[in-house]
Amino acid sequence: MPETAPLHRQPIEPWRPAHVPKLHDDAYLDRLIDAALQILARTGVKVLSDKAAAVFREHDAEYDAERRVVRLSEELVRTALASAPRSFILGSRDGSCDLDLGSGATYMTADGCGTEVIDWRTGGRRSSTKADLADATRMLDYVSSIAYWWPIVGAGDCGETAQLHELDAAWNNTVKHVQPMIQGEFQARLAVEMATVIAGSAEELRRRPPISDLTFTVSPLVIDRDGGDAALVFAAAGVPMVLGAGVARGTTGPATAAGATAQALGEVFALVTLIQLASPGAPVIAYPVVVDADPRTGQLFGSHDHRDPALGVALAHHVGLPSQHATGGTTGELPGTWTAASEAGPSLTMSAWSGSELAVGLGLTNSDMLWTPEALILDDDLYHGARYAVMDMPVDDEELALGVIDAVGPGGHYLGHAHTRKHMRAGFVRGLGSEPDAQGGYRDAVEVARERALEILDDYRPDPLDDDKATELRRILAAADAELKS
Repeated sequence: MPETAPLHRQPIEPWRPAHVPKLHDDAYLDRLIDAALQILARTGVKVLSDKAAAVFREHDAEYDAERRVVRLSEELVRTALASAPRSFILGSRDGSCDLDLGSGATYMTADGCGTEVIDWRTGGRRSSTKADLADATRMLDYVSSIAYWWPIVGAGDCGETAQLHELDAAWNNTVKHVQPMIQGEFQARLAVEMATVIAGSAEELRRRPPISDLTFTVSPLVIDRDGGDAALVFAAAGVPMVLGAGVARGTTGPATAAGATAQALGEVFALVTLIQLASPGAPVIAYPVVVDADPRTGQLFGSHDHRDPALGVALAHHVGLPSQHATGGTTGELPGTWTAASEAGPSLTMSAWSGSELAVGLGLTNSDMLWTPEALILDDDLYHGARYAVMDMPVDDEELALGVIDAVGPGGHYLGHAHTRKHMRAGFVRGLGSEPDAQGGYRDAVEVARERALEILDDYRPDPLDDDKATELRRILAAADAELKS
């Protein structure tokens, strides 16, 4: 039996919209930004991190020690926003997958922190492990829709150091940029140590960081201790920070879209201000998220309203910050259902027009809780459908084919023309739903997706991490495990 050709990583194919429509005028955006600034100046934010509170006090922010509430003046916030860079580079493990946030492209990653998997070997459903994350990361390294890494599932078997073990699984299974969700000063310092090993030096970590970190507020209007402490550690080391707020309408924020958006933006501004006061010029990315709560149950739910991601991007850009936004995703239990396609498809297409630098949301079902290998392949297919939707067709002489039209003429046929033989195959982009079967029809898309996913899991192996770096990561993890478990 002939050997099959080895699988090679697909080149990253970001969204590159031919045009980014301006969906909101400046006065509309200014009204929401002004509301966010008023929230910070009037209501303020509770700061549970002593280190973060000290930074605010050192810069003369109004501080209520009894309530631990900081109020931030408009001038202080606007000065902080102005000191953050508009674009920078997110590095990769070996330099081959660096992301330029000033290129006009939108780089996509997976959804994050799922807690369950359907085992690709046995078919059984269970809690996720570090080994599952390693398998999923190999898929993320392979597919062209994924430009950087999120922990698509958690290392649920690794206890208090799970976030560091997730980093280890990432750097051993992908060369792409990684974006973990590290909480706490202790974990952040060890993550910086691990990142320095990967980068080669503290100086190279600053110049071309192979890691960025995601920190969220606790809505409504709280900077918690672990998030604030970790953010300060990463900023001091030059690691880019994605600063987010996740506001659920009617539960952790106002039930109205405008109120929830203003609050989310205000929470992001509070984090940006903290980072810029502590480490002026530190690279930050804005990530305001507004989600819906089902009025019947309170459960977070995918809305049929897909305007929020594009609005968050426009607001970030309006104040001079790069942005990350959430897209895709489904409340559907399993991949391949009508619910999954109807929720993820429109969201991805809308997001492709947004002009955001970063986007997250591929590969999970069941309200971002369940990973199956085929879900990533199905979402990859939807992603590329959105990518083609925002591309302009070429209009040069070869593509317009006026001479060919003349040659064939009225009533002729193009099938025998050399131009057709040259272009027809390239012009037909075959999606998962157009894979032919033996009977002259088309195969089931979910079946095709699962087959491709299992091929990747069985046959694809990313470029290995250097042995000395892998050994050093294991040493750091062993020390962290020993300290926390003691």
